[in-house]
Amino acid sequence: MKQESKYPKGLFFLVFTEFWERFGYYLMIGIFFLYMTDTTSGGLGWDNGDASDVFGTFIALAYLTPFMGGLLADLKLGYRFSITLGGILMGIGYCMLAIPEKWAFYTSLVIMVVGNGFFKPNISTLLGNLFNDPRYKDKKDTGYNIFYMGINLGAFLCNFIAAIMRNKIGWHGAFITAGIGMFVGVITFWAGMKHYKHADIRKEPKPEDKPFLMQFVKILLVGLGFALLGWFLPNAIGGSADKVYTVMGSRSTDAFFMFCIPVIYFYASIYKKANSEEKKPLGTMFTIFLIVILFWAIFKQNGTALTTYAEYYTDREVPTALKHTANSMEFSDTVHVRQELNPQYDSQFRKLKDDSGKVVKALSYPAYMNNYDKTKMPVEGTDLFVFNTELFQSINPFFVVTLTPFLIMFFAFMRKRKREPTTASKIAIGLLVSALSTLVMVAAVYYTDNGATKASAWWLIAGYGVITVGELCLSPMGLSMVSKLSPVRLTALMMGGWQLATSIGNKLSGVLAKNWDKFDNKANYFWLNFGLLLLAFLIMMLLLKRLNRVFKEDAK
Repeated sequence: MKQESKYPKGLFFLVFTEFWERFGYYLMIGIFFLYMTDTTSGGLGWDNGDASDVFGTFIALAYLTPFMGGLLADLKLGYRFSITLGGILMGIGYCMLAIPEKWAFYTSLVIMVVGNGFFKPNISTLLGNLFNDPRYKDKKDTGYNIFYMGINLGAFLCNFIAAIMRNKIGWHGAFITAGIGMFVGVITFWAGMKHYKHADIRKEPKPEDKPFLMQFVKILLVGLGFALLGWFLPNAIGGSADKVYTVMGSRSTDAFFMFCIPVIYFYASIYKKANSEEKKPLGTMFTIFLIVILFWAIFKQNGTALTTYAEYYTDREVPTALKHTANSMEFSDTVHVRQELNPQYDSQFRKLKDDSGKVVKALSYPAYMNNYDKTKMPVEGTDLFVFNTELFQSINPFFVVTLTPFLIMFFAFMRKRKREPTTASKIAIGLLVSALSTLVMVAAVYYTDNGATKASAWWLIAGYGVITVGELCLSPMGLSMVSKLSPVRLTALMMGGWQLATSIGNKLSGVLAKNWDKFDNKANYFWLNFGLLLLAFLIMMLLLKRLNRVFKEDAK
């Protein structure tokens, strides 16, 4: 007699599909900001502010479209078709980034955002449907844990491949590698198609759901109209031929927040129309949604402000003991030693501009040596080997993989003693721990005399380690909160609300990072981040008793 598998056969195909999808996405996102700001090896040469704005807008939209893609898959397209379509679009988008033209750059961003919207929510839903089989239902949590490991392994490994491809071929080679990874993911998904065909079940909306769905579609259309107003109206009122006028610093920011106005109004109307039994859990969720926006605003600066800190302020030199090992050299680039400072940058590594406002691109050597310890300066004309900046993007997924089991064991230990924190308390702890991570960077700035000398890489590693603990206390708890507190008929919409909060936070991360160059003392920048997270924590603590009461009532 054939022994039955512990897990559905489709699980591992979906895990490896997601591994390759995250491999491609995080490879691209790990070098995206570096590509936009690079002036010496074929990048776009933008200043940090413009690059931060585009980065924040992209990751904001990447978290905004999945709810729409999930809705279309639920009602019309099906999950397998949506996943396939999304994967192919993302692969095309990554490859298009290799074309050094502005039209290709912006077109690729649109294609990637749409593709992510179709792919991301539906592969998770299809996985959940596999475990609805009574034979596997009790293994669902474990299945999602395995799936989550696949995500983080892809995110961890991709930056090492990005470094190799960027060093050997260039930016275009790295972006094409991301595209190839995504196409491998699609092929993997097709290979396992027979194992989840039965789980691709579209949900026919119930009569009571249709008014909500139609209202949401109308709100999205109104939101697009608001976004167009945000893009064009401020400049039409206050702009001139010489200068584009905006309200919040850029057209994309104005358009994004204008889009959010009717969507937020829609969620507020759900609360207003809810019955007395639903109002408490909905109010609790919406309160936490608003608070965690500040967490995402700080956390997502790993791709912008912290990447800048790694690029210029951090000692990335390959240790002497590793300089002659082939493995370490694959992940390192060479910097030609120049004792003369690169005058393209000021003392805070701000790019200088010409009279027309364009970033000066005349010099061909990087600014890494500008704050190098003069007492240890290598011989003029020799090569210095430095680890690629994108490798720092692998620190967070590494800590997620290694720390998650310990955190699970800790909360299990507390649960046995009936002292496990509530979901709301865990979110509060996550905010406090995340705030402490910014103090690590404050200390790094003070220790290096505001960047006059290079910081040890251990500062960034420590900062990422601390904020990962905060992430693990907060992010999974947010999804758990939605599943616990949402009225059944509104669960999908409330998941969309969590995604909306994440999206707004992602956009704010770009808005904050856009101001990096405006801070002469970088410690003040990190103090600002600390203040925002501390504010979120204090608000959470003020409301904690009321929030916990709602969780306890819901558990009864």
